[in-house]
This record gives sequence, structure tokens and C-alpha cells, in this order.
Amino acid sequence: MSGMLVTPKLYGVSSRSSAQLITPEETPDTREDTPEPSTEGDLRLEREIDCGEEVMSCRFNPSGSLLAVGLLTGIIKVFSVPDGIWVHTLKDEQSVAQRLPVTALRFHPCRPSSKGDLLLATWCCRPGGGLPCAPRSPHPCLLPTDAGGQVKFWHISTQSCVRSLREDRQTLAITFSPSASHFLTAGSSDEILVYDTETMTCVNICQPSPSLSVMDGHRSRIFGLTFHPLSEEYFISGGWDDTVQFWDIRQKRSYRRISGPHVCGDALDIDPDTEQILIGSWRKEENLQVWDSETGQKILTVPDDFRGPSRVYSCRWLGAGHMIAAGSDLNMCRIIDRHSTLTRGSLVDLPGGVYSLDVSPPGPPGAPLIAVTSSHRIFLLRPTGSAFS
Repeated sequence: MSGMLVTPKLYGVSSRSSAQLITPEETPDTREDTPEPSTEGDLRLEREIDCGEEVMSCRFNPSGSLLAVGLLTGIIKVFSVPDGIWVHTLKDEQSVAQRLPVTALRFHPCRPSSKGDLLLATWCCRPGGGLPCAPRSPHPCLLPTDAGGQVKFWHISTQSCVRSLREDRQTLAITFSPSASHFLTAGSSDEILVYDTETMTCVNICQPSPSLSVMDGHRSRIFGLTFHPLSEEYFISGGWDDTVQFWDIRQKRSYRRISGPHVCGDALDIDPDTEQILIGSWRKEENLQVWDSETGQKILTVPDDFRGPSRVYSCRWLGAGHMIAAGSDLNMCRIIDRHSTLTRGSLVDLPGGVYSLDVSPPGPPGAPLIAVTSSHRIFLLRPTGSAFS
């Protein structure tokens, strides 16, 4: 298919052996030695949810009571976190008929609880309809270049789409400003669109200069977007052009860049206390790094786990002392000590790559809950040990 980059998916990867490549004709069900996912170290598996279809994205609501899960077939399922029960289904005629993969999810961060949760979601679609992404594609974002994008607001409790817009590109990443006054979208073009949340109107387009000799924006697909947690104007983005760009939503061009990281997912996170940026790259070498947001200098590269390298799709800071990262090749998720850079806990032997993870919002004292996607399943994990209590 024109414009599609397809890499065979890895199944049944033992935590103590090298990855084995399985052909499309050899499914995991035919392999008697396929191990079951399990946790090691300071990480406990609290619940496993079978979503019935390949999971592309996941997100906790602001209270941490619900988990929204976007599927390859275009449906969004919402689960109750305390008991894992499937409580809501978000779909419309378009997503059902065209089977549009759900590429990104974000809850409105400041909506009054009395009005109910509002979820912003994006889909990729083709003008002619049909399934745009093969089930064995390594990532939902690797779609034909003629695909378009849908951006929709869903009211969770009524299961209704309240607002929507279409973009003439694959929409692959979204994020809200801290107050939710604006949201951003990005994807297969070099443009980052800035929208007013209340009116759904585009108020600015952040993009590079026409001259290719100036690197003040992206030159390829954009997969990662995040606002500075303490700013309504400043945000960063990352993508296939091996740069992370620094932006002001009021300006057209980026004002700073980091060269090197190869971002292919939701793999940018800024620590509000230290202003250090955690960046994950989908590659075997230097796949998890910490950078200084003020100077643009690299602070450290996190060493690989003892099992070997893993290409990172998603990463997050986890409190003041840890980070979490997950991806493909080894199909694992690991918690890393921020100071020693050693693995403290891990979820291994997953059935496929991890396209998405999320950490529950701050709540009562104790360790947060972590949601990790792999194949058609969601794994809910809890860090253990004194460092997380």
C-alpha cells in the first residue's frame, strides 16, 4: 500500500532471551512456548482488561475513576477503573462504517465534575472510507499519505459527540493547555494547529519557514505534543525529523530545537519542578533521554535494561524519583530510578508492542495507577516498595 511503512510485529518475547520474529502465518496461538505477561521487581499487576480489539491509545480521566481506550476499529471504550467494568461506548456512524483507528485521546483537564467528563479524540481516515491501517502494522500512525483526520469532543456520560472538525491530513497527536483554553493538533504535515477550545476555531498555525536552510519547525510527521505544565503559551513537539521543537502558540516559528531524538509516539514529558524533559525515541540506541528545557542540553541517556534495548513509543515522569517507558522489540514496560537509572520494576512478555501508556492523576497518598496497552489488552499496574508509598 502506497505510503505505508510496515514492520513485522514481535510476539512472545521472553524476558531472558532475544526477540523472535513471527511471520503473519504463525500466530501466537500456535506457539506452545509463548509466556504469559508478568511483572518483576517493584511493580504489581492489579488488573488485566481484554478490549476485544487492538488497542491504539488510552487515557485516565482527571479524577482517575475512568479509563478511555481507543481501538483500531474506531470505537472508544470507557472502563471503570476500580472494578474494570466496561461502562461506556463512544462511536458514531462514521467511525463504525469506516473503521477509523483512534490515534490519540485527551480528557478536558479542568471541566467541572457537575458537567461530566469531556474527551477529545482523533481518528485517521481515508476519503474513500474503509480500513486504513492493516491490523499487523507496527503503529497506528503509519498510514497512507492520502489519509485525513477527524477531531471530536465526546461527552462521556451521554455517549454523544458534541463537536467535531475535519483536518486535511492524518491527525496523530493532540494536547490541551493546562487550563484547556487551547488545544493543539499535529500529524502528517509540518503544521501544528492551535485551536480555541470554546469556539473550535484555528487561531494560529505553527510551522517552519519556507526555506529548507532554516530549521525553525518540523520537516516531517509529528507524533508528540505537550505543553509546559506551568504555561498556557509554551509547548514542545517531536517527530520523524529527529528534532524536538520549542514553540509559543502566539508565534509562527519555533524558537529553539533539540536535535537527535526520533519521536514516534506520545514520548515527551516535562517535569514541572525541574523543567527537565523526558524524551523517548523509537530506535535501539539512545532510546530514552533527559534534556534541560532551558538550555536545550542533554543531561543523560538512560541505559538499556539488562534484557536489551527497546524502541520507545511512550514515556512519562513518575513522581519525583522515577520514570516509566515502554515500546516494542522487547515488548515491555519498565519503571526506572531517576538517580541510579536502574530498572526498579517491569512488565515483560507482552503479546505486542506498547503503543500507549498513561499514569493516573495525583490522588490519595500512595502509588499511582499505570495503564499499559499491548495487543487487545490493557494492563493496570501499581508500583510497590517504599519509594512509591
